[in-house]
Amino acid sequence: MATTKWVVDPTHSEIGFKVKHMMFTNLSGNFTQFEATAETEEDNFENATFNFSANIDSVSTGNNDRDNHLKSGDFFDGEQHPKITFTSTSFTKNSDSEYTLTGDLSIRGTKKPITLTVDFGGTGKDPWGNVKAGLSATGKLNRKDFGLTWNSALETGGVLVGDEVKLQIELQFVKV
Repeated sequence: MATTKWVVDPTHSEIGFKVKHMMFTNLSGNFTQFEATAETEEDNFENATFNFSANIDSVSTGNNDRDNHLKSGDFFDGEQHPKITFTSTSFTKNSDSEYTLTGDLSIRGTKKPITLTVDFGGTGKDPWGNVKAGLSATGKLNRKDFGLTWNSALETGGVLVGDEVKLQIELQFVKV
């Protein structure tokens, strides 16, 4: 079977996350600069392989001071570790549109396996004749597993930043 290569369309894709703030609200953020590729057997995404990287300098939460803190050694340490990377190890079809994506995620020099649930939206042609594919992925990780341990105790008990990070990813790929 022929191998088909795909590249992410960053103008139609989002890499987002949410984490608890002060134990009772969620804070959202995203990465605005990232790259992703996929390789499939023709247009069938079953058993596809994926590679992804995001630039730490592009983290955005809507607050410059917080973004700079996230880039610092307290969190991502962007100077020493400028990228987050992911390399898939399996992409398994569970139903018509639901898949399980497993792979190795590297953050701050620590590589750990992670599993995401993926909704495969299918493929189609855009108005300019490009073949595109859409995927929505969700998952979660413990930030401390990747060396993101900074926190601050709250006067009322608890901590400023939650350990669990929820991932919300929308990817539109273009067939090359």
